[in-house]
Amino acid sequence: MIRATLTLLFLMLSCCKNQQAENISINFNPSYFLGADLSYINEMEDCGAVYKNFQGEKQDPYLIFSEAGANLVRLRLWHSPTWTNYSNLEDVKKSIRRAKKAEMKVLLAFHFSDDWADPHKQNVPEDWLEFMEDTTQLSDVLYAYTYQILQELQSLNLLPDIVQVGNEINAMILQRPSELIPIDWKRNAVLLNRAIKAVRDLSTAENKIEVMLHIAQPENALWWFKDAKENGVVDFDFIGISYYPKWSNKSLQELGDVITSLKNTYDKKVMIVETAYPFTLNGLDGANNILAEDSLEDEFPASQDGQLAYLNALHKTVKDFGGSGVLYWEPAWVSTKCATRWGIGSHWENATMFDFTSKPTKAMLWFRNLKE
Repeated sequence: MIRATLTLLFLMLSCCKNQQAENISINFNPSYFLGADLSYINEMEDCGAVYKNFQGEKQDPYLIFSEAGANLVRLRLWHSPTWTNYSNLEDVKKSIRRAKKAEMKVLLAFHFSDDWADPHKQNVPEDWLEFMEDTTQLSDVLYAYTYQILQELQSLNLLPDIVQVGNEINAMILQRPSELIPIDWKRNAVLLNRAIKAVRDLSTAENKIEVMLHIAQPENALWWFKDAKENGVVDFDFIGISYYPKWSNKSLQELGDVITSLKNTYDKKVMIVETAYPFTLNGLDGANNILAEDSLEDEFPASQDGQLAYLNALHKTVKDFGGSGVLYWEPAWVSTKCATRWGIGSHWENATMFDFTSKPTKAMLWFRNLKE
């Protein structure tokens, strides 16, 4: 307990003193969001990727999305990734600056892991393994880390508008590597509530930060939030959902019913924070496309028109059933000659919002729904 307390104090006092705050102010407060996860852009640009606007001119991709109408950027944060130089704190600072300068709000997704966290793995950061036997100590370290990250961003005027506490936390958070045990809600609730409290403690009336809890696939959100409420996890603002038709058993109509049920049952805002659809089944590299033919819905072909039609239909469903927005996952993970985690190239280039000539697909027109 002593060591955890010292860690807490050290982290809270170690905010960067020599970094200059950004003079950036975003003065709008949308009630509905259409946006994108742009976590890959810095890496792709370093790998030589070029992003063009509809006129075929090279342009800052953040401006391309902003000018199209997007109002929210989602960014992921890993604790101490040793396998990549991206999605760490310094990379996230760069991305938040770009998003704010392009006048878009920011959703920061804490993975609380050194690697991808998802329904199949919630690996505790390696630096925290020594605290695994004591939930109180682990919760102190989790609080200290969350608070310190936000405090450092606050000192630079880079605070996010929404914080996602964990990523696709269908499983219990902070588990040992190669181990996925059933949720111990007594432990899970302590950890989630401590991370949420860190966000609340940094949030002020002038710089309000809202809290999101994120579950993969709407059918899982129904049971997960029921269990969470029964175990005292109630202090949050957004229910975030990943919705990919390939991995969900819910149709768009059924998704709408889930959104309404969640909103009315828990009195929370509901947002789709991950979705995607292919505009082609072809590829530019040897990396297999994750969203292949088995990802298609009968009414939406693998074409630019089909991709846009899917997004328009999803947006209409979310809005009509009382949801608060939709975010597209990794519309800028284009093909390059660099090696990512799984091979050379991109496994998503057929589902981005840029065609194989680097120009936007018709899906970029989707953001016009906000203006309308």
